Amino acid sequence: MAGSWIGGANQAAMKEVFEVDATLFGQFVAVDVLVANVWTAVLLFLAGRTGASTIGSAMRYMLVATIGMHMDLKALFDQPFLFLLGLIWIAAYGGLMLLVAKPIRAPLFFMAVGSQANIGGAASAPIIASAFHPALAPVGVLLAVLGYALGTCDAYITGLILRSMAG
Repeated sequence: MAGSWIGGANQAAMKEVFEVDATLFGQFVAVDVLVANVWTAVLLFLAGRTGASTIGSAMRYMLVATIGMHMDLKALFDQPFLFLLGLIWIAAYGGLMLLVAKPIRAPLFFMAVGSQANIGGAASAPIIASAFHPALAPVGVLLAVLGYALGTCDAYITGLILRSMAG
């Protein structure tokens, strides 16, 4: 599950490193896409409250929905508890992000874009950044690249820990 949040090639690399079954991997990809798109919608909603244009916000929602349409939801019917696991994971993550952001007075922009860089990656972090202001899209790209670098290392370490716990 840890590797699924970094998406793309990194996710596929973790599949190969830890020799994950192709069917199980497909199910985690479906959970990842669904849950990440729900989180993206929450962040876009928060960004919209800071002054993003109505038309721009609508177009971003359409883009996220289009990305989500390319997944195989039938893969979740074999193990539906995985979707529940993903929802619990993202709820805990989102709650922790919002809980920590408030006392450290982190601007909503950095919390949202940094979070999306970790959850959605290079494709969606600039979308969230541009929802705040179009000129901020490059900041989203930079945070996404950093998220990929840290996420790959963290996913590998998490996989090693979980492998040692499983025996």
